[in-house]
Amino acid sequence: MRILLSLFLLLSITACSNQTSVQQADTADIHYLTILHTNDNHGRFWHNEKGEYGMAARKTLIDQLRADAQQQGHAVLLLSGGDINTGIPESDLQFAEPDFKGMSLIGYDAMAIGNHEFDNPLSILKQQQQWANFPLLSANIIDKKTGKNAFQAYKIFNKQGLKIAVIGLTTTDTAKIGNPQYIGGLEFQEPVAITQSLAEKIKAQYQPDITIAVTHMGHYVNANYGINAPGDVTLARSLPAHTLDMIIGGHSQEPVCMVAENVTDENFKPGLACKPDQQNGTWIMQAHEWGKYVGKAEFKQENGVLTLLDYKLLPVNLYLDKTQTDGSIKPELANEYIKPDAALKTFLADYQAKGAKQIAGEIGYVDAKLEGDRNKVRYQQTNLARVIVQAQMNVVGADFGIISGGGIRDSIAAGEVSYKDILKVHPFKNRITYIDWQGQELWDYLETVTSFPPNSGAYLQYHKLSFERNDNALTKVMINGKALDKSKTYRMSINSYNASGGDGYPVLINYKGFISTDETDTQALKRFFIENSPVKTIEFAPK
Repeated sequence: MRILLSLFLLLSITACSNQTSVQQADTADIHYLTILHTNDNHGRFWHNEKGEYGMAARKTLIDQLRADAQQQGHAVLLLSGGDINTGIPESDLQFAEPDFKGMSLIGYDAMAIGNHEFDNPLSILKQQQQWANFPLLSANIIDKKTGKNAFQAYKIFNKQGLKIAVIGLTTTDTAKIGNPQYIGGLEFQEPVAITQSLAEKIKAQYQPDITIAVTHMGHYVNANYGINAPGDVTLARSLPAHTLDMIIGGHSQEPVCMVAENVTDENFKPGLACKPDQQNGTWIMQAHEWGKYVGKAEFKQENGVLTLLDYKLLPVNLYLDKTQTDGSIKPELANEYIKPDAALKTFLADYQAKGAKQIAGEIGYVDAKLEGDRNKVRYQQTNLARVIVQAQMNVVGADFGIISGGGIRDSIAAGEVSYKDILKVHPFKNRITYIDWQGQELWDYLETVTSFPPNSGAYLQYHKLSFERNDNALTKVMINGKALDKSKTYRMSINSYNASGGDGYPVLINYKGFISTDETDTQALKRFFIENSPVKTIEFAPK
């Protein structure tokens, strides 16, 4: 009897031990990951006039999200889809120092290098890398001299038992929309082959549990990228399934929220539910722009299978226009107010004050809005574009002038015009140039630039010029209301960016008759308002 009892106890202990081992093994195969992300900061380290977004409030939100996730045993990564530079004068005048240092204090783990990281000389980008305590990644930018990566291509993270590979990618459109003066020594290679080769190399060397691409390439629904370079959807579809577990993107500056396969949610607003895109086993996410949202994706990995548990775009003190009971419209917060982090706000306030001091003072007046919104200047002729071109024509005595729509970065509201307003329109410091064309050469040039379609930065804005195209060919050109005479000479104003080939324009800098001045687009527009105020918008209304 004692022998049977001992045998029973031994079997019971063994069974319990085996069950515990299985439970431990099961638990060991389950991991949780929270991805936090933003993109297209564009100089918005400080909140706007309404108190929306701003890095200090972003830090408060991210600190809370990170703490909550870690308390639940999640690994946490904070990523940016790039374009930290360019958009707000207080930042631009300080080369985004407050933005990169603010990101470091918030605790970003990595970012993709965006095309606007090349708005300044490469020496400035190197300085920005030093301001950042996290890597700026891009695997597809190659140094032409060495044939090697110009920047760090990827980063391996080990967090909470997960090995996570993050690969950086930059839009190949940078070759045409980046400043040609600064990117001449760089090659922007197609990302698909680069990513597949690098993912295979990383898998062989590190055996990551999760592979992420942090990109600045754009999300184009159903891969309909038009004149733009292929973006995140094309990347996901072109790779073998599940090569990438997710793509954290930027560049197209939109909230990626879908209502069905390849159908975007046109009704998304702050505070509403958002489902990210999924292509070929890869989740694709983007958090609009300017730090308006922090994206939060919660994943569970069990036995090598990654499952999205929850996704949200969390607004950072954004307001919505709400209809009141009396029918009036009142702005109300889309979420509970997020109190800005006191220490970071104090740190950034010094930069805000320094920048504001540099741009203080009114310089002119306009009687109505000058339209420079992105969804207008890339689609149709606008009054602001004509004011800009006239200002540049005045500098060089041109017969007519042109500028790409993508070079106009903001509108100017009716009323007093400040130097800050000018800098928001023109953050790039392009010089005014001109070229004296023979009539036939001008016709040939216009044949190209008048063909650029809407919905692109290349879209042609012009003044004192009109034309007709039929069957994809230029058929008529008028300058100052008169038909172009191919035997005459015409002077055209154009900025140094487009003249150097920016936005895919034909390169003019080596042409006979091309001259570059020392006047910048900012100086020209500022002078125009000083000399011509009050500016009457009716005089620049597109016909």
